[in-house]
Amino acid sequence: MGYPEILLYSANLADLMKILEAGKWDELTAWLLEKVIALHNAGAEFAVIGSNTPHIVFHEVSSQAPIPMLSIIEETRKKAQGLGLIKLGLMGTRFTMVSDFFKKPFSDNKMEVLVPEEEDQKLIHHRLFSEIELGIIKDSTRKELLSIVKKMIGQHSIDALILGCTELPLILDKDEFGIPFLNTTAIHAESIVNYCLENEA
Repeated sequence: MGYPEILLYSANLADLMKILEAGKWDELTAWLLEKVIALHNAGAEFAVIGSNTPHIVFHEVSSQAPIPMLSIIEETRKKAQGLGLIKLGLMGTRFTMVSDFFKKPFSDNKMEVLVPEEEDQKLIHHRLFSEIELGIIKDSTRKELLSIVKKMIGQHSIDALILGCTELPLILDKDEFGIPFLNTTAIHAESIVNYCLENEA
């Protein structure tokens, strides 16, 4: 039994945030594509973007990439569809919640993705970057996030919650309120393993 070779390009988060804040999607596409090409040149046979927010331009990047790419959004959509989910809540960075890149693949498959109210979105974004991204996990923050989920269940009858930021499973680490919390990181990782197994030489 062998072990797959893994090439990692750890990109500068500060650079990413500057591009996102400026809304320069062409620049973001070029920035990500450069890294995919570097991985390809180093021998990679396929690539993933190990974060939700940069998937804002996933289609633009993947359409120009020299190797196949696996989308965290599409893999999460497949998982949700397999579970028979219809109406899902979404938490993530502000960029993820206000954009439609997560919502469209779901709506195209007769599923609805709903996001928290604007003030709740601001709170989630702030907690992500001031605490959770830094490894600061507070029970008070967990309670805040769960209260937002409970509100979405009451207002929209969501039947699942998408943890649309790779750090959210650090604080929301189990299902709550009788609905599944979809860990996009774990779903993506499983799809990567399956892709490797299906494409073994």
